[in-house]
Order: sequence, then structure tokens, then C-alpha cells
Amino acid sequence: MIEAQARKYDTIAVSSESTVVAEFLSDSTKETAYQSEAQLEREFIGLLEGQAYEYVQLTSEEHLVKNLRTQLEALNRFAFSDEEWQRFFKERVASTSDGIVEKTVRIQEDHVQLLTRDDGSTKNITLLDKQNIHNNRLQVINQYAVDRGEGGASFSNRYDVTVLVNGLPMVHVELKRRGVPIREAFNQIDRYQRDSFWAGSGLFEYVQLFVISNGTQTKYYSNTTRRQHVLDMHGSRRTKKTSNSFEFTSWWADAQNKPILDLTAFAKTFFAKHTLLNIITRYCVLTNDRLLLVMRPYQIVATEKILQKIEISTNYKTLGTLDAGGYVWHTTGSGKTLTSFKAAQLASRLTSVDKVLFVVDRKDLDYQTMKEYDRFEKGSANSNTSTAVLKRQLEDPSKKIIITTIQKLSTFIAGNKGHEIYSGHIVLIFDECHRSQFGDMHTAITKAFKRYNLFGFTGTPIFAANSGNGGNPQLKTTAQAFGDKLHTYTIVDAITDKNVLPFRIDYVNTIKVGQVAEKQVSSIDTESALLSPVRVSQVTKYILEHFDQKTKRSEGYALGDKRVRGFNSIFATASITAARTYYQEFKHQQEGLLPDQKLKIATIFSYAANPDAEEGVLDEEGFDTQSLSGDARSFLESAIRDYNAMFGTSFDTSSDSFQNYYKDLSLRLKNRDLDMVIVVNMFLTGFDATTLNTLWVDKNLRSHGLIQAYSRTNRILNSVKTYGNIVSFRNLEEETNDAIALFGNKEATGVVLLKPYGEYYQEYAEKVTELMEQYQPGQWVVGEANQNAFVKLFGDILRLRNILTSFDEFEKNEILSPRDVQDYQSTYLDIWNDRKPGKDAEKEQIVSDLVFEIELIKQVEINVDYILMLVQKYREERGNGQDQEIRAGISRAIDSSPTLRNKKDLIENFVDTVSLEGSLEDEWTAYLEAQREKELDEIIAAENLKPEETAQFIDVAFREGSIRASGTAITKVLPPVSRFSKEKNHGEKKRRVVQKLGDFFERFFGLVSKR
Repeated sequence: MIEAQARKYDTIAVSSESTVVAEFLSDSTKETAYQSEAQLEREFIGLLEGQAYEYVQLTSEEHLVKNLRTQLEALNRFAFSDEEWQRFFKERVASTSDGIVEKTVRIQEDHVQLLTRDDGSTKNITLLDKQNIHNNRLQVINQYAVDRGEGGASFSNRYDVTVLVNGLPMVHVELKRRGVPIREAFNQIDRYQRDSFWAGSGLFEYVQLFVISNGTQTKYYSNTTRRQHVLDMHGSRRTKKTSNSFEFTSWWADAQNKPILDLTAFAKTFFAKHTLLNIITRYCVLTNDRLLLVMRPYQIVATEKILQKIEISTNYKTLGTLDAGGYVWHTTGSGKTLTSFKAAQLASRLTSVDKVLFVVDRKDLDYQTMKEYDRFEKGSANSNTSTAVLKRQLEDPSKKIIITTIQKLSTFIAGNKGHEIYSGHIVLIFDECHRSQFGDMHTAITKAFKRYNLFGFTGTPIFAANSGNGGNPQLKTTAQAFGDKLHTYTIVDAITDKNVLPFRIDYVNTIKVGQVAEKQVSSIDTESALLSPVRVSQVTKYILEHFDQKTKRSEGYALGDKRVRGFNSIFATASITAARTYYQEFKHQQEGLLPDQKLKIATIFSYAANPDAEEGVLDEEGFDTQSLSGDARSFLESAIRDYNAMFGTSFDTSSDSFQNYYKDLSLRLKNRDLDMVIVVNMFLTGFDATTLNTLWVDKNLRSHGLIQAYSRTNRILNSVKTYGNIVSFRNLEEETNDAIALFGNKEATGVVLLKPYGEYYQEYAEKVTELMEQYQPGQWVVGEANQNAFVKLFGDILRLRNILTSFDEFEKNEILSPRDVQDYQSTYLDIWNDRKPGKDAEKEQIVSDLVFEIELIKQVEINVDYILMLVQKYREERGNGQDQEIRAGISRAIDSSPTLRNKKDLIENFVDTVSLEGSLEDEWTAYLEAQREKELDEIIAAENLKPEETAQFIDVAFREGSIRASGTAITKVLPPVSRFSKEKNHGEKKRRVVQKLGDFFERFFGLVSKR
């Protein structure tokens, strides 16, 4: 039993409105004594007890289930009969067909379950009280042990600390001692998910949030991040847009964005009962594709500031004034759409609010935001295609949230004077409150509506310093248009928190044409000089020569249900003429290449009244192709014809078709089907694609326009993508520094921009020298301490190489040969495989201090095509004495690949039996099909599975890219269970079969073509 300890702290006081503490001041006293993991755990539990958590000792699943019944009875003020409890537990809480997804849906969307009573009547049973959150009871348990049988042997996992909400495990905390990387706590939870979270009744699959800490640093994340990471690491390629991994864990912070890292401080704030229950019940979003997103502290603060403004302005009768609104400054890429969605969703539930209008500035944003809103909650937002549809929705009381464009709303106002909607309580939320919204349309909207709150979200506010000339002097800044700043989260905050990536900028000054920035030279003459055939040819040649390097095309990662190599890019040009000139030059320079050697390039632009607007504004391009000059539209038609030929589409420049071209192109850019899109202003604001890592710039950018454009590249994807790459063919260094200072602070440059090449290379050279002096390539590293040192050193080198490969200078200064890299990588993977728990439970502790950079190894891994190329070479050179080196090279290549290692015997058996003639691809396919059929038959026989259903189940898995571990599909594979069967635990049988089929799938996935 944890003894209550004397406590020298005051718990943080929070109001009923604030989930995030306004400002956290840490204790001034510092502990100096060594602290073990057990001591850290005891201290943490003591802190929770001091905040009215009940500590309970639960040592078995029987105790856990009994406690759950007691807690649910207390919450619902109802006593189950034994039969009612058994029925409710098996059908509504712990059904064998439910997995993590089903249980998460139950907590987030279906938390009131129906009990059929013994007398046939029904009763609602609440699992989680979302209306009165303090009715929920919080308990804490520790060192809960889970045993499961596997092949006759017992395997045990012990969980550090778990918070029960009404008896259900909903928050799990994994602790490591101080000094151990917290990423290893993340990996530990990954292992629990694989080994035991599902065990018994699977109650630990109810965990919604995970917390990882080593005492010094603490982070949190949702169960989706953990679940998706497991899928990424263990064979599934069905990643939803991003590879959710350790990069997607979050820091907690106060309302000033000051991170709260220490576990003691984290326990006092994040684990304050009001905060934790609010996060679980209000600030999680279960998306339409069943991913659980948990909001970050700055998102929660902004949401609550908006809700407070609505309530205060309603109570004090200030609706319809500037005081009733405000703006949120959250940097580009920090998740403004999720924040605005949650604000809109919660505002729409306020009794005083009649409608929430979510207003965007362009049709493409309308389309993109609608998709995002639809992803968060199907049907919650009602987009519209015409002003007539908008009118119907405004008049329909059931439509609480409406997405519309500012143009449509303005048209509605002009044509519907005195409409009754104007007197309702309307909350207007502007997605990106740029200066383009500060004109006549803004005035028309604020004059028409009488009782409104007006809120704006922006990553780049307009201040007096960047407000420019002209326009209404009363509407020149964001504050003048929307009111007070409600919350700030700058690019410096986001990069420090690792929520977006820093930038790396190349100024390619070798291709400058004189002093083109001279003020006395007219802009027309300057642009003409910049578009000289020699310069355009040089810029194009540079991009083609450096494209693979900048976009990391030699490196692969999982995206959706496919494996792709490298990232893609946008080329920002100064005018339609420039876009056309470059597009034609790229076609010319790629003419002699084979189709699979050519970059897939598209272009898009439309008429913009002011393509080079003042003060850094990137004028929004709509879809007005009618106003384009004849030459420009004719060229655009031909470029779209090229696109149609590339992808089998049939778009043109007519109004609707051009909009569909935009949508198709943006989707292909996000899915990395395109290598580069040449633009003028389109896609430089408001467009998000995690696969974009490079922006080529041949146009003048400054202020908010510069930050907006650069920020297309810095979305987090995985550990391979470590920064946004900017390659500028103009000298924008001063403009870049000024913009970063304006939207960060004077010292922001050191945070926002990567260090110079020399600093990274010096560190790399020192570490490689140390590696080569201490370890021979390809040799086994003896001794646990030596292995730990090798893993850490080589991991550091992998991270540095990942950054350095995009620097032009690195190519000629690489120290390690490709073969040395392969040999060191093989040793690294040998240690990783040897340390993986499961093989030997006693090795669990050994691995706890190590972090393996497997994702960075996977990016450069050998693929099957490369192996088959070596096999072809081996076959051609057999008999002349040269084949042994090639044969050894095949084995060495397989050993250095994380995903081919478990297929080594398959590949080597094929190599040893391949004929001297015939089609290598045909032989490979036939060999794999025969081997796959043989091994699947063995599993079917060993587990007595239904042959036809099993074959169908596996075919679906290969087609979809993952094994379906839950749902009805797997139950159709299993044999019927007789009451006289020796197989006592049907759930255990199911999981053993899933494990075997999963291993089978992993062994053959990526080798057998999908049927």
C-alpha cells in the first residue's frame, strides 16, 4: 500500500472554465538525490492521492472487473443482479469481437449503454458522465500484472500506473527512471499493446490517453498515435495521412505556452481532476475514420477563450460589437482547423447560440476545410454550393454549423435585406483572417448581423508594421477587424514543441543576374532579366540535378497503403509568364528521358487582379479562368492536357472542370503522385500536404506572405522529414529574417532556421571517426555495455546523415562508404532483433535504456527490386568464379534491411534454386505463390481453421495492406467452439490465430503482388 506522505505543495486552483492553468510557477527547491523508477512511481501516486484520487490495489482481472461493477453501480445509483452484470459486461463492455476502435467509439460517442434487465425491461447505464464531469470517480492502480499463456509458457507484463475512470482503465502512465529517453517509454507501451493489452477481457483497450515520463520530461498522446505506430512498425501500410509515431506525442503547457515537463508539475496540472476529465470528455475528437485526436494545450486555451467571450458578451449584452469577438494567432501548421472545429462544435451546443457560420475565403479552402470538418464529425458541417443552398441552411433550425465562403455570404446579404437570420445569435468564425477579408465584404457582414460574435484564426496577423497602404484606415489590422487577441502560439512555440518543423534555406546565388533588387530598376525590366533563357535554363537544370537530393528520393517510407520514396515540392514563380516559361523548359530538358525517369510536373494558376501585391500579401487566386489572356489560357489548356495524359483524366479550363482539376491535383500532391507543381500564388496559402518538403522559390516574398509560403513545407510526417527545405533563387535573406522576427521574436532565427552545414558536418565527422576507430564494419559487438554504446553512436550518425543528405556539400564529403553503412546497419539491426522483448522476457530491462532509429534505417532500406537485380547479375555470372561476392552481397543487403530480414530464408532459397534461363520475375512470382500456399496450409492445419474463409481473409489483408484483428471477418475463419472443446479460452485462440496470420502476412507482404 502506498503510504500517504507529508506534502509541501498546494494543488493548482482552476476555475470551472479553465482546463489549462493560466501560468505555472515551478517549485524553487531542487532534489539532488538519485531517484529510482520505483521511487518516482511512489512519488507520482502520492501526488495523485493528494488530488483526491483513490489508490486501490488490484492484482488480478477478477479484482479489476469486480471494482468496475462497484464503480458503475455507484455512478448509476443502481445495483446489478449477478445475471444482469454478466450479461451487461459480456455484451456491452467486453465483447470478444470488440477491439481498441470499438471501445474508443463507446467512450467518445456511445457512453450510455442499454442494459436488458432480468424482468425484460431496459435501463440506461452510463459509463462516463459527460454532463457533470465531477460525478466520475478517479482511482489509481500500479504494477498491475497481466499473464497470458503462449505455447505453454507464461509471459507477464507489469504496467506502471493506470488511472481508472469509473473503474475503466482510461489513462495509462509509463515511467522510466531519470536519464532514460522517454521515447523508450513510448516503445514499452507499443510492446504492451502487442503482448497484453488485449489479454483477458481486454479492458486495457479502453485506455484513451497515454502519458510517458522519465521524471524530467513528460508527454501525452492518444491511443490512436500508439495504435497507428504499432501498425507502422509491424507490417501495416494503411497509415492515415501520417505515420503516427513518437513525433506525434505532445507536451503539456500553461496558457503562456510554457512547457510543463517535470512529472511533479505535470501531475499537479494535467492530472488535476477537472483538467483530466475535461480532456477526456470535451477535448478529444474521434474522426470519421476512427482516429482519436487529443487536443494540445494551446488549442484548448483558444477554444475556451472563444467560449468565454461568447458567454460574457451574451451576459453583458455586447453582442454585435468588436468587444464580442477576437482573434487567435496560432502559427501555420499548428492545427487551427481542429481548434476552430472544436470551438464551433462547442459553441453550437450553447443554448443562446442559433447558428455557427464557419467562413472561408476561397472555394479551394471551402473544399479542403469541408473535408477536414467531415473527417472530424460526419455531417456536422453543411457545406453549400450556391447562395440558394446557403439561404435554405440558414433558415433550417437543425443546421447548427454551416461552412460557407465570404463571397457567398456577401452575396446572400446583398440579396436578402432584412432577413430574420440577422436578428439571431450568430457566431461567425473566420478560418484564415487575412487582410483580404478587411474590405467591403467585412463591413457588409458586420452591418447586416445584429447579435453576433466575430472570431478570426490566423497564423500571420496583420499588425501596423505589415499593414501596408490604402484601404479603409479603420480596417488595416487584424485587431481592428476582429477585436482583441485571445491567444498566441507563434512559430517559435511550435518549433520548440516540435509541432512543426524548422526551415533549412539554400540561397542559390550563383544564378543571380546582376543586382536585380536595385530599386531604380523597374520591376518589369527586373522580371524580364530574371526570365532570360540562360537563367531559366540554369535554374531548371539545378532543380533537375538536385531534385532527388533535396526531396530525399533515395529514401522510402510508408504512406497510405503504399510505400513511397522521398517527398515532393512546389515551385513558386513570380507570374503566369514565369510559370509558363519554366513549365516549357522542364518539358524541354526532360524530353530525352524514359517515362519513369521524368519528374511528374503539373502547373496551375488562374486570373488574379494583382499578382504581385504590396507588403508581402499573396493575392488569393480564385477559379476565374475566363479573365485570363488568350495566350495564358491556351497554355493552361495544353498543360492540363499533359496532366490528363499522365493520369487518364479529362479536365479543361471551363469553370466546373477547372475546379475539379484543382481538387484532383491537390489530392495527387497530397498522395505524392506528383513530384512538383509550378504555381504563382495558388497552394502557397491554406494548403496542407505532409509529403511536401521542398519549396523552390523564384519570386519576391516578404512578411506574412513569406511565412505562409515557407510553411507549406514544415508539416510533421515522420522521423525522416526533419525540416522544411527552401531553395531560393533570389536573395531573400533579409526578408526572411525580418519576417521571422515579426512573427516570432528578435531571437527567433536561431530556432526557426537550421544550423549551418559546417556545424552538423563537424559533429558527424567526429562521430564517424569514433565509430570506425572502435567498431569494425560487419563484426558483432561483444558485451552489453559495448552494444549500448554502439547503438547510441550509430543512432546519432543516422540522425545527422538524415539532415546532411540535403546539403549540396555533403555528397562529396561523405566518409562512410555504402558498403560500410550496410555492414554497420546489419550489426545495428542484429542488436535490435536480439533485444526485442517477447523472444526472451528477461531481456526486457536491458532494452529499456536504448532508442533504436528503425524509421531512419527503413528510409534507406534495400527493396525487392534491388535484390532481384543482384539475383539477375548473380545468375549471369555463375560459373566464372565471380559469383561468390555477388552471393555474399545479396545476403549482406538482406541483413541491412529491417523489412527483408524475416524473409531472408525465402529469398536465399530462391537464389539457390533459380534457373539459369527464363524470366526471373515469373520464376520469383511462381516460387512465392507456391511457398505462400504451403505455409498458409500449415497454419490452417495446425489451428484447424476453415480453409476457404482463411484464404479469403488473407487475400483481403494483402489487398488492403493490413490484418483485420477485430470485427466479424476473423471470427469466420475460426472453427466452431464446442462446449466440450479443450480450447477453454476462445479469445486466446482468436489472438493466437491473429498472431500467426499476422506473422504470415508480414513475411509475404511486399513480395507477392496484390490480387
